[in-house]
Amino acid sequence: MEEIEIYLETAKEMMEKAMSRCKTELSKVRAGKAMPSMLDGLMVDYYGAATPLNQVASLSTPDARTIFIKPWEKSTIQEIEKAIINSNLGFNPQNDGESILINVPQLTEERRIQLVKQSKGVTEDAKVSVRNARKEANDELRKLLKDGASEDMIKSAEGDVQVLTDQHVKQLDELLELKEKDIMTV
Repeated sequence: MEEIEIYLETAKEMMEKAMSRCKTELSKVRAGKAMPSMLDGLMVDYYGAATPLNQVASLSTPDARTIFIKPWEKSTIQEIEKAIINSNLGFNPQNDGESILINVPQLTEERRIQLVKQSKGVTEDAKVSVRNARKEANDELRKLLKDGASEDMIKSAEGDVQVLTDQHVKQLDELLELKEKDIMTV
């Protein structure tokens, strides 16, 4: 039945979005290495408009402990510095008038454990989204049963939804395992 395929595809899309969101959030969790993605989502006041940092400056990592920010306009350097300080990322930017350097401090064991907990929370939120997608798909399939679809087709489709759910949960667990390894590696 065409409607069943639509519900399966919708569930798959919702699960993929949850995976994507989880990957994005996990990339923001710092693992001791300096990465430009640590500053993703940081907004800078650029001529009165909140603008993403990566649209007003180039970001690079010359080494594993440093983020180098080169504004395209020198006039924005103060705003970039202010945005970094106000971001609660725990960075202390160094402004030399031309560029900004951020030295990423070594993580303490305690901080690593906190970051692992944070990563687990992000992953658990994604798992909840995956399970919600499963629930919505199954609810829609049960409505089709009431509308006269065969019970065997619905059971088969529910099995397909469960397989999708299991696959995505497994992928999320693998993502978390990689992130944990990354965080705990000194």
